Amino acid sequence: MNENAEKIPKKVEFTPIGYVENDYLEPGYNEEIYQKVSKIILKKDLEEGLYRVEELEKLYILFYFSKSKGYKLIHRRRYDGEMSGVFASRSPYRPNGIGLTIVELLKVEGNVLHVKGLDAINGTPVLDIKPYIKEIEEKDEESTE
Repeated sequence: MNENAEKIPKKVEFTPIGYVENDYLEPGYNEEIYQKVSKIILKKDLEEGLYRVEELEKLYILFYFSKSKGYKLIHRRRYDGEMSGVFASRSPYRPNGIGLTIVELLKVEGNVLHVKGLDAINGTPVLDIKPYIKEIEEKDEESTE
């Protein structure tokens, strides 16, 4: 057995840093959600962590699919109807239920981020926020061509 496999923890726990506030109340595929504005309400004690975030155009939002139960390793993808493995899809039904979306940052008001393009429903727990830096992200793509 690989010695690194023994070091993998049996369980990992996260504490949400905030939650999503928008008009989407139930899970389901809806292309319109990418054009809508959502708020990410950060816990007040974490607000200082937003220092200079308004300088960014886009952010990665990591969140927990709290209403998605169970998963299938093979299923039909929503965006093209093809069969694929869960790790080759954007399905909310995943072994760990973690979602990732790139959003456009519109404005920051205290501990509230106004974003466009977040495909998470109202009340979704937010796990983390990271900067999307075009020069870094696209530099990697250019070097592989």
